[in-house]
Amino acid sequence: MADRVCPSCNHKNDFAANFCSSCGERIGGGPDATTEAISIIDLHEPEAPEAEATSHLADREGFDENTGLLVVDEGPKSGSRYALDGDVITAGRHPESDIFLDDVTVSRRHVEITHDGGSYRATDVGSLNGTYLNKQLIEESALSDGDELQIGRFKLLFFHGTRPVDL
Repeated sequence: MADRVCPSCNHKNDFAANFCSSCGERIGGGPDATTEAISIIDLHEPEAPEAEATSHLADREGFDENTGLLVVDEGPKSGSRYALDGDVITAGRHPESDIFLDDVTVSRRHVEITHDGGSYRATDVGSLNGTYLNKQLIEESALSDGDELQIGRFKLLFFHGTRPVDL
């Protein structure tokens, strides 16, 4: 049988593969599984394209100045929001993770986000696919308002509570 070529990265995969072994993109099979993740905050309704540039500003409502927030910008469960309201928040495919990201591209224990005073840090805890901050592979890095944290196929935007946006 012929190999399956990933439409995103052109990597040749086994014919039976449903996901690219290089980038994690879906390359075959049926629709994504419908495993439910528990969101800390309800999902918001999609907005009109003209509001897209400021849509995440509304995500800050209900948070104090020092509470962080992750918003799933791309990937399964796009639009989900997670409050970073503990000293250590775990994210991964393990069902007991604080942020449960149920996808084959996410390690069971993928990343920890620590809150120390007024700042947040992301630390990769030995994931197979790595953790990316603003498209750069990291082991550990400080998070700044507006940063994009990529965990497998999930792209999450980091917001620091009600702090003013630096544009």
